Amino acid sequence: MIGFLIRVLVAAGGLWVADQVLTGIAVDNWKTLLLAGLLLGVVNAIVRPIVFFLTLPLTVLTLGLFLFVVNGLMLGLVGMFLKGFVVDGLITAILGAIIIGLVSWVASWFIGGDGKPRPGKPD
Repeated sequence: MIGFLIRVLVAAGGLWVADQVLTGIAVDNWKTLLLAGLLLGVVNAIVRPIVFFLTLPLTVLTLGLFLFVVNGLMLGLVGMFLKGFVVDGLITAILGAIIIGLVSWVASWFIGGDGKPRPGKPD
């Protein structure tokens, strides 16, 4: 449970960075930011595997690059359902998903999969 909450906070942090860097992503307040992180986690857990499976031939054909589009679509889906969280266009959604992925990658250096801090320095 604690690992899931930390992942939600990391996703919210990535959303905040994307909001600061990209003009096409806007978040009203910190409550919306946390809710968007939670909803992004739910969408990535439920919808993304289905979309991934359905687009697998296209993903293989593009050597995996279509996954950027799938991740952007998931971020856009969150923007469609959550009031106060705006994602303006597919290109912005793809760039936002890349930023969120990078923030999550950096956070994974310090936090293990179970949500507990890793001892020592990052690898």
